Amino acid sequence: MLIIMGLLTVSTFGAYIFEIQRNNDFKSLWDTLWWTIVTLTTVGYGDKVPITIGGRIVGILMMVLGVAIVGMVTGRIASFLVDKQIKARGGLIVLDRKKGHFVICGWKNELENILENILKVNPDLRPSDIVLVNDADPEEVDHIRSIPKFKTIKYIKGDYIDEKVLKRANIKSASTALVLADASRRFSVQEVDSRTVMSVITIDSMNKNIYTCAELIDEKFEKYLRLANCDEIILSREYSRILIANAASASGVSHIAAELLNPEKGKLFTHDFPDVFIGKTFYELKDYFEKEYGYILIGILENTGKIYYRKKEALAEAQKTPDISKLVENLQNVKKLIPNKPVLNPGNDYVVKRNSKAIVIRKFEESKIA
Repeated sequence: MLIIMGLLTVSTFGAYIFEIQRNNDFKSLWDTLWWTIVTLTTVGYGDKVPITIGGRIVGILMMVLGVAIVGMVTGRIASFLVDKQIKARGGLIVLDRKKGHFVICGWKNELENILENILKVNPDLRPSDIVLVNDADPEEVDHIRSIPKFKTIKYIKGDYIDEKVLKRANIKSASTALVLADASRRFSVQEVDSRTVMSVITIDSMNKNIYTCAELIDEKFEKYLRLANCDEIILSREYSRILIANAASASGVSHIAAELLNPEKGKLFTHDFPDVFIGKTFYELKDYFEKEYGYILIGILENTGKIYYRKKEALAEAQKTPDISKLVENLQNVKKLIPNKPVLNPGNDYVVKRNSKAIVIRKFEESKIA
Protein backbone atom coordinates (compact mmCIF):
# COMPACT_ATOMS: atom_id res chain seq x y z
CA MET A 1 0.00 0.00 0.00
CA LEU A 2 2.87 2.42 0.83
CA ILE A 3 4.52 1.59 -2.48
CA ILE A 4 1.32 2.37 -4.41
CA MET A 5 0.79 5.65 -2.51
CA GLY A 6 4.41 6.65 -3.12
CA LEU A 7 4.15 5.84 -6.82
CA LEU A 8 0.92 7.85 -7.13
CA THR A 9 2.51 10.84 -5.41
CA VAL A 10 5.74 10.83 -7.47
CA SER A 11 3.92 10.21 -10.77
CA THR A 12 1.29 12.89 -10.11
CA PHE A 13 3.85 15.59 -9.29
CA GLY A 14 6.19 14.43 -12.09
CA ALA A 15 3.49 14.63 -14.80
CA TYR A 16 2.23 17.93 -13.34
CA ILE A 17 5.68 19.54 -13.59
CA PHE A 18 6.18 18.39 -17.20
CA GLU A 19 2.66 19.10 -18.52
CA ILE A 20 1.29 22.13 -16.60
CA GLN A 21 2.85 24.77 -18.89
CA ARG A 22 2.24 23.06 -22.28
CA ASN A 23 -0.88 20.86 -21.99
CA ASN A 24 -4.37 22.25 -21.42
CA ASP A 25 -5.55 18.77 -20.31
CA PHE A 26 -3.47 19.10 -17.11
CA LYS A 27 -4.79 22.29 -15.57
CA SER A 28 -4.46 21.27 -11.93
CA LEU A 29 -3.05 18.62 -9.62
CA TRP A 30 -6.50 17.01 -9.54
CA ASP A 31 -6.41 16.52 -13.36
CA THR A 32 -2.96 14.98 -13.05
CA LEU A 33 -3.98 12.71 -10.17
CA TRP A 34 -6.98 11.50 -12.21
CA TRP A 35 -4.74 10.65 -15.17
CA THR A 36 -2.21 8.89 -12.85
CA ILE A 37 -4.88 6.66 -11.27
CA VAL A 38 -6.47 5.81 -14.66
CA THR A 39 -3.07 4.96 -16.17
CA LEU A 40 -1.83 3.02 -13.17
CA THR A 41 -4.93 0.80 -13.15
CA THR A 42 -4.47 0.24 -16.92
CA VAL A 43 -8.01 1.48 -17.65
CA GLY A 44 -6.73 4.19 -19.97
CA TYR A 45 -9.79 6.30 -20.87
CA GLY A 46 -7.72 8.52 -23.18
CA ASP A 47 -9.44 11.72 -22.04
CA LYS A 48 -6.06 13.17 -20.99
CA VAL A 49 -2.83 12.52 -22.91
CA PRO A 50 0.68 13.83 -22.07
CA ILE A 51 2.42 15.65 -24.94
CA THR A 52 5.86 16.35 -23.49
CA ILE A 53 8.71 13.83 -23.57
CA GLY A 54 8.98 13.88 -19.78
CA GLY A 55 5.23 13.39 -19.37
CA ARG A 56 5.19 10.47 -21.80
CA ILE A 57 8.14 8.79 -20.02
CA VAL A 58 6.18 9.08 -16.78
CA GLY A 59 3.16 7.62 -18.62
CA ILE A 60 5.16 4.64 -19.94
CA LEU A 61 6.55 3.91 -16.47
CA MET A 62 3.03 4.14 -15.04
CA MET A 63 1.67 1.65 -17.61
CA VAL A 64 4.44 -0.89 -16.98
CA LEU A 65 4.26 -0.55 -13.22
CA GLY A 66 0.45 -0.55 -13.37
CA VAL A 67 0.38 -3.96 -15.04
CA ALA A 68 2.82 -5.31 -12.43
CA ILE A 69 0.91 -3.85 -9.49
CA VAL A 70 -2.51 -4.99 -10.74
CA GLY A 71 -1.07 -8.47 -11.33
CA MET A 72 0.46 -8.53 -7.85
CA VAL A 73 -2.77 -7.38 -6.15
CA THR A 74 -4.88 -9.81 -8.17
CA GLY A 75 -2.46 -12.62 -7.38
CA ARG A 76 -2.60 -11.89 -3.66
CA ILE A 77 -6.39 -11.78 -3.64
CA ALA A 78 -6.58 -15.04 -5.59
CA SER A 79 -4.01 -16.62 -3.28
CA PHE A 80 -5.99 -15.49 -0.21
CA LEU A 81 -9.26 -16.89 -1.58
CA VAL A 82 -7.66 -20.21 -2.61
CA ASP A 83 -5.96 -20.53 0.79
CA LYS A 84 -9.25 -19.81 2.54
CA GLN A 85 -11.00 -22.42 0.39
CA ILE A 86 -8.32 -25.04 1.14
CA LYS A 87 -8.50 -24.35 4.87
CA ALA A 88 -12.30 -24.49 4.89
CA ARG A 89 -12.29 -27.75 2.95
CA GLY A 90 -9.65 -29.26 5.20
CA GLY A 91 -11.39 -28.14 8.39
CA LEU A 92 -8.50 -25.86 9.39
CA ILE A 93 -10.54 -22.67 9.86
CA VAL A 94 -11.09 -20.76 13.12
CA LEU A 95 -14.67 -19.68 13.84
CA ASP A 96 -13.86 -16.85 16.23
CA ARG A 97 -16.90 -14.78 15.16
CA LYS A 98 -19.49 -17.56 15.22
CA LYS A 99 -22.18 -17.27 17.93
CA GLY A 100 -25.24 -19.26 18.96
CA HIS A 101 -24.26 -22.17 16.69
CA PHE A 102 -24.97 -25.90 16.90
CA VAL A 103 -21.80 -27.99 17.32
CA ILE A 104 -21.83 -31.70 16.41
CA CYS A 105 -18.82 -33.60 17.79
CA GLY A 106 -17.95 -37.00 16.37
CA TRP A 107 -18.75 -38.94 13.23
CA LYS A 108 -21.34 -41.54 12.26
CA ASN A 109 -21.84 -43.20 8.90
CA GLU A 110 -25.48 -42.10 8.94
CA LEU A 111 -24.58 -38.47 9.74
CA GLU A 112 -26.29 -37.27 6.57
CA ASN A 113 -29.65 -38.59 7.80
CA ILE A 114 -29.01 -37.23 11.30
CA LEU A 115 -28.38 -33.75 9.89
CA GLU A 116 -31.50 -33.92 7.77
CA ASN A 117 -33.67 -34.85 10.77
CA ILE A 118 -32.04 -32.22 13.01
CA LEU A 119 -33.00 -29.54 10.51
CA LYS A 120 -36.55 -30.92 10.26
CA VAL A 121 -37.22 -30.87 14.00
CA ASN A 122 -35.49 -27.48 14.40
CA PRO A 123 -37.08 -25.30 11.69
CA ASP A 124 -35.30 -22.17 12.97
CA LEU A 125 -31.88 -23.80 12.65
CA ARG A 126 -30.02 -22.99 9.42
CA PRO A 127 -27.34 -25.26 7.91
CA SER A 128 -24.87 -22.37 8.23
CA ASP A 129 -25.38 -22.51 12.02
CA ILE A 130 -24.15 -26.12 12.20
CA VAL A 131 -20.47 -26.88 12.87
CA LEU A 132 -19.06 -30.40 12.49
CA VAL A 133 -16.06 -31.26 14.66
CA ASN A 134 -14.46 -34.63 13.98
CA ASP A 135 -11.36 -36.47 12.83
CA ALA A 136 -13.03 -38.40 10.02
CA ASP A 137 -11.69 -38.73 6.49
CA PRO A 138 -12.08 -35.26 4.86
CA GLU A 139 -13.51 -36.94 1.75
CA GLU A 140 -16.44 -38.25 3.79
CA VAL A 141 -17.12 -34.76 5.15
CA ASP A 142 -16.74 -33.35 1.63
CA HIS A 143 -19.41 -35.76 0.43
CA ILE A 144 -21.90 -34.36 2.95
CA ARG A 145 -20.99 -30.75 2.22
CA SER A 146 -21.32 -31.38 -1.52
CA ILE A 147 -25.07 -31.86 -1.00
CA PRO A 148 -26.68 -28.47 -1.83
CA LYS A 149 -28.71 -28.17 1.37
CA PHE A 150 -25.61 -28.87 3.50
CA LYS A 151 -23.06 -26.77 1.58
CA THR A 152 -22.98 -23.96 4.19
CA ILE A 153 -22.25 -26.31 7.10
CA LYS A 154 -18.91 -25.45 8.74
CA TYR A 155 -16.25 -28.09 9.43
CA ILE A 156 -13.44 -28.23 12.00
CA LYS A 157 -11.01 -31.13 11.65
CA GLY A 158 -9.48 -32.49 14.82
CA ASP A 159 -10.06 -34.50 17.97
CA TYR A 160 -13.14 -33.10 19.71
CA ILE A 161 -11.78 -33.94 23.18
CA ASP A 162 -8.93 -31.49 22.54
CA GLU A 163 -9.61 -28.05 24.02
CA LYS A 164 -7.64 -26.34 21.21
CA VAL A 165 -9.87 -27.95 18.59
CA LEU A 166 -13.02 -26.91 20.46
CA LYS A 167 -11.66 -23.36 20.69
CA ARG A 168 -11.39 -23.28 16.89
CA ALA A 169 -15.10 -24.21 16.80
CA ASN A 170 -15.70 -21.30 19.24
CA ILE A 171 -17.48 -23.64 21.65
CA LYS A 172 -17.60 -20.90 24.28
CA SER A 173 -20.14 -19.00 22.14
CA ALA A 174 -22.15 -22.03 20.92
CA SER A 175 -25.71 -22.63 22.10
CA THR A 176 -25.90 -26.43 21.69
CA ALA A 177 -23.45 -29.30 21.53
CA LEU A 178 -24.32 -32.81 20.35
CA VAL A 179 -21.64 -35.41 21.10
CA LEU A 180 -22.07 -38.57 19.02
CA ALA A 181 -20.68 -42.03 19.72
CA ASP A 182 -17.73 -41.57 17.37
CA ALA A 183 -17.27 -44.09 14.57
CA SER A 184 -14.41 -42.34 12.75
CA ARG A 185 -11.81 -44.76 14.15
CA ARG A 186 -11.74 -48.35 15.36
CA PHE A 187 -12.30 -47.62 19.02
CA SER A 188 -13.73 -50.12 21.48
CA VAL A 189 -17.12 -49.37 23.05
CA GLN A 190 -15.40 -48.36 26.27
CA GLU A 191 -13.02 -46.03 24.43
CA VAL A 192 -15.90 -44.41 22.49
CA ASP A 193 -17.94 -43.74 25.64
CA SER A 194 -14.87 -42.56 27.58
CA ARG A 195 -14.13 -40.05 24.84
CA THR A 196 -17.76 -38.88 24.95
CA VAL A 197 -17.51 -38.27 28.70
CA MET A 198 -14.17 -36.45 28.29
CA SER A 199 -15.64 -34.28 25.56
CA VAL A 200 -18.67 -33.28 27.66
CA ILE A 201 -16.42 -32.46 30.64
CA THR A 202 -14.23 -30.26 28.41
CA ILE A 203 -17.22 -28.52 26.82
CA ASP A 204 -18.79 -27.88 30.24
CA SER A 205 -15.54 -26.34 31.52
CA MET A 206 -15.41 -24.01 28.51
CA ASN A 207 -19.08 -22.97 28.38
CA LYS A 208 -21.46 -23.28 31.32
CA ASN A 209 -24.36 -21.91 29.23
CA ILE A 210 -24.27 -24.48 26.45
CA TYR A 211 -26.98 -27.14 26.20
CA THR A 212 -25.20 -30.49 25.92
CA CYS A 213 -26.61 -33.71 24.52
CA ALA A 214 -24.48 -36.86 24.35
CA GLU A 215 -24.87 -40.36 22.92
CA LEU A 216 -23.69 -43.37 24.94
CA ILE A 217 -23.42 -46.96 23.86
CA ASP A 218 -22.97 -48.45 27.34
CA GLU A 219 -25.29 -47.11 30.06
CA LYS A 220 -22.68 -47.67 32.82
CA PHE A 221 -21.09 -44.36 31.74
CA GLU A 222 -24.34 -42.45 32.31
CA LYS A 223 -23.47 -41.45 35.89
CA TYR A 224 -20.25 -39.79 34.71
CA LEU A 225 -22.17 -37.68 32.18
CA ARG A 226 -24.61 -36.67 34.93
CA LEU A 227 -21.67 -35.48 37.03
CA ALA A 228 -20.41 -33.53 34.00
CA ASN A 229 -23.74 -31.61 33.85
CA CYS A 230 -24.82 -33.25 30.60
CA ASP A 231 -28.36 -32.01 29.90
CA GLU A 232 -29.57 -34.90 27.76
CA ILE A 233 -28.22 -38.43 27.41
CA ILE A 234 -29.06 -40.79 24.54
CA LEU A 235 -28.61 -44.47 25.41
CA SER A 236 -28.73 -45.71 21.82
CA ARG A 237 -28.07 -49.41 22.51
CA GLU A 238 -30.54 -49.49 25.42
CA TYR A 239 -33.27 -47.82 23.34
CA SER A 240 -32.73 -50.36 20.55
CA ARG A 241 -33.04 -53.25 22.99
CA ILE A 242 -36.30 -51.85 24.37
CA LEU A 243 -37.82 -51.43 20.90
CA ILE A 244 -36.74 -54.91 19.81
CA ALA A 245 -38.18 -56.46 22.96
CA ASN A 246 -41.50 -54.67 22.44
CA ALA A 247 -41.60 -55.66 18.79
CA ALA A 248 -41.00 -59.30 19.77
CA SER A 249 -43.99 -59.19 22.13
CA ALA A 250 -46.29 -58.20 19.25
CA SER A 251 -47.42 -55.13 21.21
CA GLY A 252 -47.02 -52.67 18.34
CA VAL A 253 -45.05 -50.27 20.57
CA SER A 254 -42.19 -50.02 18.07
CA HIS A 255 -44.64 -48.80 15.40
CA ILE A 256 -46.15 -46.31 17.83
CA ALA A 257 -42.71 -44.94 18.75
CA ALA A 258 -41.70 -44.63 15.10
CA GLU A 259 -44.95 -42.84 14.26
CA LEU A 260 -44.68 -40.39 17.16
CA LEU A 261 -40.99 -39.60 16.66
CA ASN A 262 -41.02 -39.37 12.86
CA PRO A 263 -39.83 -35.80 12.08
CA GLU A 264 -41.81 -35.83 8.83
CA LYS A 265 -45.04 -36.03 10.81
CA GLY A 266 -44.01 -34.11 13.93
CA LYS A 267 -46.69 -35.47 16.24
CA LEU A 268 -44.88 -35.71 19.58
CA PHE A 269 -43.01 -32.68 20.86
CA THR A 270 -42.50 -30.39 23.85
CA HIS A 271 -44.16 -27.00 24.07
CA ASP A 272 -43.70 -23.93 26.27
CA PHE A 273 -46.65 -22.55 28.20
CA PRO A 274 -47.39 -19.20 29.93
CA ASP A 275 -45.88 -18.67 33.41
CA VAL A 276 -49.38 -18.18 34.77
CA PHE A 277 -49.76 -22.00 34.80
CA ILE A 278 -46.84 -22.51 37.21
CA GLY A 279 -48.46 -23.72 40.43
CA LYS A 280 -51.67 -24.66 38.58
CA THR A 281 -52.89 -28.22 38.11
CA PHE A 282 -52.21 -30.59 35.25
CA TYR A 283 -55.94 -30.57 34.49
CA GLU A 284 -55.95 -26.79 33.98
CA LEU A 285 -52.92 -26.96 31.68
CA LYS A 286 -54.47 -29.85 29.74
CA ASP A 287 -57.62 -27.81 29.23
CA TYR A 288 -55.53 -24.84 28.01
CA PHE A 289 -53.71 -26.85 25.31
CA GLU A 290 -56.93 -28.50 24.15
CA LYS A 291 -58.74 -25.18 23.73
CA GLU A 292 -55.80 -23.05 22.53
CA TYR A 293 -54.07 -25.45 20.12
CA GLY A 294 -56.14 -28.60 19.92
CA TYR A 295 -53.16 -30.54 21.33
CA ILE A 296 -53.39 -33.51 23.69
CA LEU A 297 -51.29 -33.00 26.81
CA ILE A 298 -49.78 -36.34 27.88
CA GLY A 299 -47.23 -35.23 30.45
CA ILE A 300 -44.79 -32.68 31.83
CA LEU A 301 -41.05 -32.43 31.22
CA GLU A 302 -39.46 -31.22 34.47
CA ASN A 303 -36.07 -29.52 34.99
CA THR A 304 -35.71 -28.27 31.44
CA GLY A 305 -32.93 -25.94 30.32
CA LYS A 306 -29.33 -26.02 31.45
CA ILE A 307 -29.02 -28.48 34.36
CA TYR A 308 -26.11 -26.50 35.85
CA TYR A 309 -28.48 -23.60 36.58
CA ARG A 310 -31.34 -25.85 37.66
CA LYS A 311 -29.04 -27.32 40.33
CA LYS A 312 -27.92 -23.86 41.45
CA GLU A 313 -31.53 -22.73 41.81
CA ALA A 314 -32.53 -25.91 43.66
CA LEU A 315 -29.53 -25.58 45.98
CA ALA A 316 -30.42 -21.98 46.85
CA GLU A 317 -34.01 -23.04 47.54
CA ALA A 318 -32.94 -26.06 49.62
CA GLN A 319 -30.82 -23.90 51.94
CA LYS A 320 -33.73 -21.67 52.96
CA THR A 321 -35.06 -24.05 55.61
CA PRO A 322 -33.84 -23.63 59.23
CA ASP A 323 -34.50 -27.32 59.99
CA ILE A 324 -31.19 -29.24 59.77
CA SER A 325 -32.80 -32.61 59.00
CA LYS A 326 -34.95 -31.00 56.30
CA LEU A 327 -31.86 -29.22 54.93
CA VAL A 328 -29.99 -32.53 54.60
CA GLU A 329 -32.98 -34.08 52.84
CA ASN A 330 -33.23 -31.11 50.46
CA LEU A 331 -29.54 -31.28 49.61
CA GLN A 332 -29.85 -34.98 48.84
CA ASN A 333 -32.76 -34.22 46.52
CA VAL A 334 -30.65 -31.62 44.72
CA LYS A 335 -27.97 -34.26 44.13
CA LYS A 336 -30.60 -36.59 42.64
CA LEU A 337 -32.01 -33.90 40.33
CA ILE A 338 -32.59 -35.37 36.85
CA PRO A 339 -32.50 -33.02 33.86
CA ASN A 340 -35.40 -33.19 31.40
CA LYS A 341 -37.32 -35.61 33.59
CA PRO A 342 -40.56 -36.77 31.91
CA VAL A 343 -43.65 -37.17 34.09
CA LEU A 344 -46.16 -38.97 31.88
CA ASN A 345 -49.90 -38.91 32.49
CA PRO A 346 -49.78 -37.53 36.05
CA GLY A 347 -53.00 -37.14 37.97
CA ASN A 348 -55.22 -34.16 37.28
CA ASP A 349 -54.20 -32.67 40.64
CA TYR A 350 -50.46 -32.72 39.77
CA VAL A 351 -49.03 -29.23 40.37
CA VAL A 352 -47.05 -27.77 37.46
CA LYS A 353 -43.52 -26.74 38.50
CA ARG A 354 -41.23 -23.98 37.33
CA ASN A 355 -38.75 -24.76 34.50
CA SER A 356 -41.12 -27.31 32.95
CA LYS A 357 -42.43 -27.89 29.44
CA ALA A 358 -45.58 -29.57 28.21
CA ILE A 359 -45.34 -32.91 26.38
CA VAL A 360 -48.03 -32.81 23.72
CA ILE A 361 -49.32 -34.74 20.72
CA ARG A 362 -50.86 -33.14 17.69
CA LYS A 363 -54.19 -34.50 16.60
CA PHE A 364 -54.03 -36.76 13.57
CA GLU A 365 -55.68 -34.37 11.12
CA GLU A 366 -53.24 -31.57 12.06
CA SER A 367 -50.10 -33.67 11.65
CA LYS A 368 -47.95 -33.54 8.55
CA ILE A 369 -48.43 -36.61 6.44
CA ALA A 370 -45.24 -37.88 4.83
